[in-house]
Amino acid sequence: MHVTDPSSQLLTWKVNALSVLVIKKIYDESVIEPFKALVTFLSKEKNLVIFVEAGVQKEESILNDDHFTSIRNKMKTFKEGDDITDKIDFIVCLGGDGTLLYASSLFQEGSVPPVMAFSLGSLGFLTPFEFDNYQDSINAVLKGNSSVTLRSRLNSHIYTDDNIPNNNHNYDHDSIFGTEHKLPDPPNLKVKFQVLNEVVIDRGPSPYLSNLDLYLDNRHITTVQGDGLIISTPTGSTAYAAAAGASMIHPNVPAIMITPICPHSLSFRPIIIPAGVELKIMVPPDARHTAWVSHDGRSRQEIHKGWAVRITTSIYPVACVCRRDQISDWFDSLAECLHWNVRQRQKGFTKTCAINNGKSESESD
Repeated sequence: MHVTDPSSQLLTWKVNALSVLVIKKIYDESVIEPFKALVTFLSKEKNLVIFVEAGVQKEESILNDDHFTSIRNKMKTFKEGDDITDKIDFIVCLGGDGTLLYASSLFQEGSVPPVMAFSLGSLGFLTPFEFDNYQDSINAVLKGNSSVTLRSRLNSHIYTDDNIPNNNHNYDHDSIFGTEHKLPDPPNLKVKFQVLNEVVIDRGPSPYLSNLDLYLDNRHITTVQGDGLIISTPTGSTAYAAAAGASMIHPNVPAIMITPICPHSLSFRPIIIPAGVELKIMVPPDARHTAWVSHDGRSRQEIHKGWAVRITTSIYPVACVCRRDQISDWFDSLAECLHWNVRQRQKGFTKTCAINNGKSESESD
């Protein structure tokens, strides 16, 4: 048995990085100037090809800046849904946790390039870097050997019935040549998504309790009766799941968290299961209403009676670059963002007092 040391997860470059995807927080003017400074540095000093969303070039603060015109004209654009997997060497995020979640969502069909996240948003649990020292930080990352945290993602597939193929239904493995050929999606597959935080199944606008049958590796575990269910990664354990009373899991732990939302049972507590299992959540035929599924707060989809949601751990994690290391960054975020176990330290006694059977030393003489 071999237990992997988190400190062994390092970002190394086989060849120098040539391109970078810059994702900035939207609807926030305070991010515009840091964005311009960063892109200028990456283009002029590092000679990197810059990819940005198509909408970024159309923002007034960027269009109207004549000093930024030459840099703007060099930037390459894409739209959500475009396949840019093979075009990006690494990602830089400017914003909060939602910005990193959005960056992850852009890579649905394959691996996610390493992500370096600067804290310019509201919370910043997943964004360890401060922008004040952005040039030194980027130089260190491009040099290599930076610590990374491999944050697992979840595959969520929604089917219109319980006829769910096996785990490898998307691929035809060629045992002779060792190649993989992607097969068409089955006709009963309605939606598929990869999430970094969580899949939430809730009662939506219905006034009734949600009734959800929960299966683990095709074995019925329980029926959820309440407002819903949160299926989260260790990264997502500090998000919605934490607000619903779950434990917080370090992202290096290979696990899936199952957390009920306001269960109508005092004994229904959150549980942690191995990352390698397959979960299935079904709306039973006798349920009073449908349910709704959301993926990292997006792509909300109604699921009807008899529909099923299959959730497994993705083979494509998100490699997040650490500011210090995997352990220090996580506990720093717990303390700074969630104020974990923040309490004024208990004061010591002002003078030495020996207690003997309820009496002071002077009284016992």
